[in-house]
Amino acid sequence: MRILHTLTIYAFSLRRRRVNPTHFSLKPYIGAPHSSGSMSTAYADENSLRRTLAQKQSTIEIQGGAVRQLKSSGASKSEIDAAVQALNALKLEKADIESKLQAAIGGGAGGISAASRDAFRQNVVNTLERRLFYIPSFKIYRGVAGLYDYGPPGCSVKSNVLAFWRQHFVLEENMLEVDCPCVTPEVVLKASGHVDKFTDLMVKDEKTGTCYRADHLLKDYCKEKLEKDFSLSAEKAAELKHILAVLDDLSAEQLGAKIKEYGITAPDTKNPLSDPYPFNLMFQTSIGPSGVSPGYMRPETAQGIFVNFKDLYYYNGNKLPFAAAQIGQAFRNEISPRQGLLRVREFTLAEIEHFVDPQDKSHPKFTDVAKLEFLMFPRDDQVSGQSAKRLQLGEAVSRGTVNNETLGYFIGRVYLFLTRLGIDKDRLRFRQHLANEMAHYAADCWDAEIESSYGWIECVGIADRSAYDLHAHSEKSSVALVAQEKFSEPREVEKLVITANKKELGLAFKGNQKKVTESLEAMEEKVAMDMKADLESKGEVEFHVCTLGKNVTIKKNMVSISKEKKKEHQRVFTPSVIEPSFGIGRIIYCLYEHSFYTRPSKAGDEQLNVFSFPPLVAPIKCTVFPLVQNQQYEEVAKLISKSLTAAGISHKIDITGTSIGKRYARTDELGVPFAITVDSTSSVTVRERDSKDQVRVDVEKVASVVREVTDGVSTWADVLKMYPLHSSETAEE
Repeated sequence: MRILHTLTIYAFSLRRRRVNPTHFSLKPYIGAPHSSGSMSTAYADENSLRRTLAQKQSTIEIQGGAVRQLKSSGASKSEIDAAVQALNALKLEKADIESKLQAAIGGGAGGISAASRDAFRQNVVNTLERRLFYIPSFKIYRGVAGLYDYGPPGCSVKSNVLAFWRQHFVLEENMLEVDCPCVTPEVVLKASGHVDKFTDLMVKDEKTGTCYRADHLLKDYCKEKLEKDFSLSAEKAAELKHILAVLDDLSAEQLGAKIKEYGITAPDTKNPLSDPYPFNLMFQTSIGPSGVSPGYMRPETAQGIFVNFKDLYYYNGNKLPFAAAQIGQAFRNEISPRQGLLRVREFTLAEIEHFVDPQDKSHPKFTDVAKLEFLMFPRDDQVSGQSAKRLQLGEAVSRGTVNNETLGYFIGRVYLFLTRLGIDKDRLRFRQHLANEMAHYAADCWDAEIESSYGWIECVGIADRSAYDLHAHSEKSSVALVAQEKFSEPREVEKLVITANKKELGLAFKGNQKKVTESLEAMEEKVAMDMKADLESKGEVEFHVCTLGKNVTIKKNMVSISKEKKKEHQRVFTPSVIEPSFGIGRIIYCLYEHSFYTRPSKAGDEQLNVFSFPPLVAPIKCTVFPLVQNQQYEEVAKLISKSLTAAGISHKIDITGTSIGKRYARTDELGVPFAITVDSTSSVTVRERDSKDQVRVDVEKVASVVREVTDGVSTWADVLKMYPLHSSETAEE
């Protein structure tokens, strides 16, 4: 019996990149700007490859059956050999499709494999811990997950980042900086909603009791299947991608159903898991020895600003707009901390609350940032499966993509802040929250996301929170947190009048009557008029009472809502809040990855690690090395050290006899941008870290040259024009 084999050959045009072994970083792979093709095209390529792979597997199975049939029927050796050869050819084609599918799955990472990303990350983390940028806390006691100590260089980087944050935001915008306690009374966080709603869904190993975040387990399962299971059908892959897209919106019941459907078990023991249930992420404590005054370690710094609004408004001369800022520690009892500095239990936040008239969200300095162009990811593009694209900020605001000028202004300022720190602009995007991510009261929200080896990481949130926070604290505290606009002449205005029927409310809600009444009387005009219309048409309406944390049913006889014309000399209103919130640890970790690369030693026998920090954030601005151990050179080095100290430049002096090349390598690994080498008593060389270029400068001038470059007054290119280039055969030996 003769069998006809038809082989279908598929041609692919997916471009693959090669790793340059002599200068390795993730920059060529992770976060390169998306091509003009959309993300939906990439998905289409992946789906096409999955279908092709399934067809190829089916063909292989048929061909394998044919080989077995030939052997069992006693066919000739030549026929069997030809069939086996065809089978092997099909297997090679399958391997080629799998390779292309792996590249397509890499997508945003430019096709780089997960193994390469992991290797890069491990190299970065090993270097950071070995050079004491940060280490696990309580290391000699085996540490505690989610807690880290910053070592000397890490403290310097963090200090420099925060100093630049103050300069860029607090000083530039004349903000009012405050410093509030970390311990917060329960009543404050009850009003803000944290006590009732600041939760993640948790599951437990039913045998050991080990806890896991339910959404993380489902996310890990979906990502692993998508990245590693080549037998996955296109339809199943689309299902898993959809789950990843709506993961934040799944209820406890939906999460539990998916965990059971996919057979997800405890990662460490493979034991069955409990149903998901909410776990509050705040660390609870008690204030005072009696234990009767409950409190929490603050999960954010913003509430301290909100509760002080009245005093800050007075301090600012009763004028809007104004902004208050705070840098401080925040605490979240993460269920399963991971990813190093990206998800920890104690961390530094830098937050701004910009208070503005809700009727006027224009910004006088918006034109300063309107022409900036960078990667933006509006929600419509996300929903339609497109990729982030470069948009001009001014156009995004004028089209309504960004809700208002003040929000747009802070998006632009955040972009400038991050890129000046050293974040790669091609691995930075601003993603708009989807409808299911935004709180009901928010007008618009954007996240500054930075791409790292872990993927896109949310590092800054910029939100228009409307007037929710001040309303909530006004209602709970019975203190009016409002602003006034005085009129030059009295104005006749329509005034909203809300009259609660306390008798009917008392019969319906008894002890909660006061809270319901206060909530009704605090309603904004739109909410009140919507309620009036619903009461007239339906006779009753559901109404959320913030201080009770639940909805209640309001009937027509319980409240009267109307408008009356009155003459007013001023307008009283609750300000809206634009809130940029910065996760400092996350920004710093992404900066570490974006700054890290390796290059070969002069001998070419090893790879040397380098952090290419801008002088602005470098932990040490420069080093001073005598070329050889020589008393005169050492005296000159000490003299230069004094000049650098007087100029306020952090530096390190090294008078050991180690070779100059090894000393350069040690400081390159710390990210020190400049090295001063003393090789005479009258002039010295200044070496720039990344180019390794050197110039010769007089001893008396060297401190001022370094200061000008580190302060940003001049650039290294300016220095190269002003001073003679120095070349030395022994410089890197």
